[in-house]
Order: sequence, then C-alpha cells, then structure tokens
Amino acid sequence: MNKKLWGGRFKKKPDTDFFKFQKSINYDYKLAQYDVLHSLIHIDVLKKAGILNKTETNKLIKALNEVDEEIKQEINKKKFKAFKNSEDIHTEIQNRVEKKVGLVAYKLHTLRSRNDQIVFDEKYYCLEKSLDIRELLLNLRETLVKLVKHHKGQKIIGYTHTQRAQVVLFQEYIFAFNHMFAKDYERLQKFSENLQIYIGAGALIGFFSKKAYNEAADKVIGKLEWKYKPLVNSLHNVSDRDFIIELLSILSILQMHLSRMAEDFILYSTKEFNFLDLPEEFCTGSSLLPHKKNPDFLELVRGNTGRIYGNLVSILTIMKGLPLTYNRDMQLDKEPLFSSVEIIEEELKIMARFIKGIDLKIESIDNALKDKTLYATKLVKWFVMKQKISFKKAHNIVGKLTMLAEEKKGDFAKIPSEKLKGLHPKLDEDIINKIMRPK
Repeated sequence: MNKKLWGGRFKKKPDTDFFKFQKSINYDYKLAQYDVLHSLIHIDVLKKAGILNKTETNKLIKALNEVDEEIKQEINKKKFKAFKNSEDIHTEIQNRVEKKVGLVAYKLHTLRSRNDQIVFDEKYYCLEKSLDIRELLLNLRETLVKLVKHHKGQKIIGYTHTQRAQVVLFQEYIFAFNHMFAKDYERLQKFSENLQIYIGAGALIGFFSKKAYNEAADKVIGKLEWKYKPLVNSLHNVSDRDFIIELLSILSILQMHLSRMAEDFILYSTKEFNFLDLPEEFCTGSSLLPHKKNPDFLELVRGNTGRIYGNLVSILTIMKGLPLTYNRDMQLDKEPLFSSVEIIEEELKIMARFIKGIDLKIESIDNALKDKTLYATKLVKWFVMKQKISFKKAHNIVGKLTMLAEEKKGDFAKIPSEKLKGLHPKLDEDIINKIMRPK
C-alpha cells in the first residue's frame, strides 16, 4: 500500500524525527468529512474527463462513503486511529480507500493537490461551525430573556467606572449583554453569507475547467444550504487564510463579551455586592477553606479569553510574511482554529445552563437601592424643571449636597437645615426624601 501522496523524486527516506514532526494527522482528522466531500466532487470531474469509468467511479464513491462513516464513528467514540504512515487526513483517506478497492484508489488523486483540498476543507469547516455557533448564540439569548422574565420589573444599580451611578431595570442590564450577542450573531451570519468556497485550484493553477468543477459541485452539494461559487483566482485560493482570521476575529469579540459578562457575574456574586446567587453545580469549593463557593466556570471563561486572543494573533503572525502561494507554515493554522471553535462552543453550551440557575438576592439589592446618591440626577432635574435654574448651577448644588452627606457618613438626614438652605432656599429634608428615593 502506498503510504504517501508524494516521493517519486526522492532517493532517501524522510528522517524519522522530521516525519513525525511534520505530520498533522493527529489534529486535521477533524476535517475528514469535508475532505471526503472534496473527493466526491473531484471524482465527478474525473468521470466526465474520461479518467474514471462508471465501475471505478461507483467503487470509489462507495469506498469514500464507508470511510466517511468509519471516521465519524471513531471520532464520536474518541477512538480515531490513523495508519502508521499517514501524515495528514488526505493521505489517511487515500490509504483507507486503497485498502477497500485496491489499485483503483491510485486514480483518486489524479491532477489535484492537497493545497486545494485543505483550503476547501477548512472553509467548509468554518462555514458549518459558524452556523453551529449561531444556533448556540440563539439559545443563550433565549436563556437571558427567560432570566429577565423571571425578574420582570426588578431594579438594580447601574455602574460607571465601577462606581454607583443610577438605578436601572435588571432587564436593561441583561439586555445589554443580549445586544452584544445579537451583534456577534450578525457578524457570523455575514461571515457565512460572504464565504467563498472553491474547488479546482490544484497546487496553484488547476488542470480542469472551472465549469467542470462548478457543475460537479452543484451536483454533489447542490441540495445544501450553501451555494457553490465559481473560482475567481486559483493562486489566491490556495494561499488565502483570511477567512480563518475573520472567523477568529469574530470569535475573539464574542469571547470578550462572554468574559465581560462573566466578570460582572463574579463581581456581583461577592459578599461585597451580594446581588447574585450563582448555581452551585457550576462552582467549586476550597480544599482548605470549607465555607468557599468559587465561581470557577466564570473564571475559566474569563481566563480562556487569553487563549482565544492568542489563537487569532498566532494566525496573523503565521500569515504576515508568506510569499505566494501555499507554504507549509499554513499547516499550523488548524490547531488555533479548532481550539477557538471548540472553546467557544463549550462555553456557550454551559453558559446557557449556567444562566438558568442564576437567582437575584432581592433583599440585598433593595437595600442597596436605598442609597440616596443613586437619585442625585433626579434632584438636579427637579432644580432645572421646578426651580428654573441652569443645569450647571443645579449640578453644582447637588454635588455639594453629596459632599455634605459624605461628611455625615452618607446620612443626608444629619445635614443641618441651615446648610441645606445655604445651598438653595427651597432645599430641605422633605424635598430630599421625596425625590432622592426609590419608586
């Protein structure tokens, strides 16, 4: 059995350590189903070109479908095991097909290149994963809506600079995150709509006509949601990894949003805030301190942000100085891509379940809402609208009032009446209690 897709011009066998070093089968096996699809399209072109007869075509199609199913089952069972000398998924599939149909498998790779195969595989992977992540985002957003409905009308403190600012509705607070995830969804939607998936570039210029591949692609995948688009420039196709960079950019923004939400939930669950009660099944304890309830899931989400950002920077750095067209450096694009996709998918799945278990500590929140400084802007508005003074002057009066309250440890009731009148003749304790309070 031929173990490699190359080698005729070489006299020496590859160095053993180098051969292990350059293998990618231990991670690119995840692209198997897309590589099979590429082969099915290529077979149709070979048949029309007269390189394959009907019997050979049917044998290869049958073998490829069997290989596809075998590898899917192995991956599902976490038992994927490649042939000893398969250096990548393309060679692995070729070797498995050869084992099933013999020498006719040698015709499968006629006039095509792994350069063309891999970019097709990766694009199709990115397409499907962008659709999967969109579904997970929809589920997460629906969970956030349910959380809001469960606490309809509840107010909470809004912060700027991590300092108490104004009273806001809990639903507005949660919908801020929901809106972030909506924008992430839109970015992924545009990504999938604009993704150009081609076939037929060969190593860099191809051998068969664009029309032949267009017709074959329409025949093999015409029923799918994605519509094949004709190849524009084959050199660009085999050297392009912009689509990976674009997807990882979108996922980095999505990860930033998950991290910001995780940080808020961590902060608001502390005793210092005491606004949220986090679900126990997503927390852990301390091996020394028996009272601890640590928000480990949220902390890991926050920590994963560095990995997601790093994956994006990794691909940008790999691609920054490569000459046209394909270079082996580009083999290293897969692990960062797979890593980011898998991290995001897992986080979104767990986060949706996590949010279902969040509860508000209403008594603690309501006590915090009694802080009169939260309603300082309402008093400014009263001065402007009722006393007809300028906003600047009203702002200054309320600022000084707040300073006087701080001198009394936040107790506005302890401010002497004459000092209130000194700020404004109409200002008294009754006005303060009437305006600077929750409704």
